[in-house]
Amino acid sequence: MRLADEIRILRQKSFLTQTQFAEELQVSFTTVNRWEKGKATPNLSTMKRIKAYCEKNGLPYEPAENAWLGITKEE
Repeated sequence: MRLADEIRILRQKSFLTQTQFAEELQVSFTTVNRWEKGKATPNLSTMKRIKAYCEKNGLPYEPAENAWLGITKEE
């Protein structure tokens, strides 16, 4: 799955708006919006914050990490 989709899924599983998710990750609304549209990708330090957010909230981080790294699962 694309990273944009994985980020959107993480946000939606948390029942957060893009603005609220941005606040949680200490980035701007525009940044989250661009991620979800596939126009930008998080940098390493932001991926670390996403991982910490996932761990804190019991969400799976691995799908987002794999998408960020370009790893696809073989079916």
